[in-house]
Amino acid sequence: MTRRYMIFIRAVCVALMLALAPLVAANFVLDNYAITNARTELDAMARRYVMRGEFAINDAVTTLQRLERSSATSCSREDRQMLLAAVGQLGFLQRIGLVDRNGVRMCVVPDGQINGEAILPAAKQDAPLVGIGVMGVQFLGTHVAIVSWDLMNSTRLFAEISPAAVSIDPGPEYLRAFRRAELRLGNDVPWFSTGGFSSELLESDEILTVEVRSDRYPLKSIIAVPRSAAISLVAGLKMMVAVVCAGLAIIFIAIGVWFSWRPDRDADDEFAAAIRRKEFIPYYQPVMDIETGSLRGCEVLMRWRNRDGSLIPPAQFMPYAESTGHIFEMTRIMMRETVREVGPLYAENPDLKLSVNLFAGHFNDRRIIDDIKEIYGNSAIAYQQLVVEVTERMPLEDLELARKLIAEIQALGVRVALDDVGTGHGGMAYLQKLGIDIIKIDKMFIDAIGTDDSSTTIVDSMVELADNLGMGIIAEGVEKVEQVERLRELGVTAAQGYLFAPPLPGKLYIELAQALTGERDAAGDSAEAA
Repeated sequence: MTRRYMIFIRAVCVALMLALAPLVAANFVLDNYAITNARTELDAMARRYVMRGEFAINDAVTTLQRLERSSATSCSREDRQMLLAAVGQLGFLQRIGLVDRNGVRMCVVPDGQINGEAILPAAKQDAPLVGIGVMGVQFLGTHVAIVSWDLMNSTRLFAEISPAAVSIDPGPEYLRAFRRAELRLGNDVPWFSTGGFSSELLESDEILTVEVRSDRYPLKSIIAVPRSAAISLVAGLKMMVAVVCAGLAIIFIAIGVWFSWRPDRDADDEFAAAIRRKEFIPYYQPVMDIETGSLRGCEVLMRWRNRDGSLIPPAQFMPYAESTGHIFEMTRIMMRETVREVGPLYAENPDLKLSVNLFAGHFNDRRIIDDIKEIYGNSAIAYQQLVVEVTERMPLEDLELARKLIAEIQALGVRVALDDVGTGHGGMAYLQKLGIDIIKIDKMFIDAIGTDDSSTTIVDSMVELADNLGMGIIAEGVEKVEQVERLRELGVTAAQGYLFAPPLPGKLYIELAQALTGERDAAGDSAEAA
């Protein structure tokens, strides 16, 4: 009996087993989907509450710091006026005042009763500048949060934060109706709570609970819903799926096994033939200086030009090439083609850079170094014009070996760039350990510039990090003029994307480069003549 026939028989047996128990299979899959989806939603809700709490505390601390800088640190009439004005600026601040070293209120605005009771712990020498706690008064399961700022003179400014500051109602409707949300401060004291269900009527395994803690403050959010509420998302699907499960199992498993086995062998044969026919060709996407408009170089991108002339994008063949090991020979072909196509251009323009993409497997042995030396060592493209890009999307198997190989590559004069920064596995570890020369900001963050403050902040942080570490930085996927303007403001000087040019075949890239370098030379001659 052939291997192909055995695989087909096993697939039929699996399909028949699923057909005998359609309800069990359907319920298991759908319930797990519903629970997973609910946990994701609960986690998002909890993070929203924590973020809202952090924002409120941050604003309160900033207000107290501003008052200290304004010398509003006493109970004089003028200082109380400044405290009152600060309360009016933030709607969620109930009151602001001062306490003495024992935590007893000295004054509070708007005018409140001074009863001699301590609202804060007594001051300690080793206590942090910022103190966070809750007031003793409770209303409908909530407390007023209190944030203090040490003035270093045995007194402290404090601000009372209303629970309204964190009174939000996130999440999908099917969970909100049964959800219980709590935001707790300090020693597990509730600051805010809403919603709920009778937990006494349910076993612990019938309740889904998610807890998220703040990284900055003694603050945590707890979100809980009954398991039944989560599963209600798929209640309507269960009956329908149960009816058709058996038939679909037989059809899809049989077809899936049949077509996932034989085409793999055919695909490998086709891939090997395509490599022999040199159907994998380099395209060049220009990298521009967004301050001067001059050409800095390009990134080499692989394309599959089929025998009928059509181009197959990398997403359709690159994962297969990497998983089968074909990528190594394909990369060598790309490198040789760059020497053949753009070598003369780069010999005439020594300032131009050429970026070649590598994947994680290239850093498992020294073969990539041998390839670089063999192909570029005596070519028209100098080592100093080369940049190799390490992607962050796939993890490096041996970080220490990769570090040594990168150091050898850099010793040749080749620069190393970290591609897709912020989207993958490496993060700060790659920047710290690999000795990267250039950071490339992923298109995901560039797309959100101007519309998402958090993405702009991330880009700003990357630019600052690159500047502090002495690294270059390139923005990828730039498609709008507004993005260029914002990148200039952030200090980015190099970018690539469809706003400037798409990936180009060698001939068009050479023509573009000659036109741009010709303009530069003409401008230089004019300046000299003047």
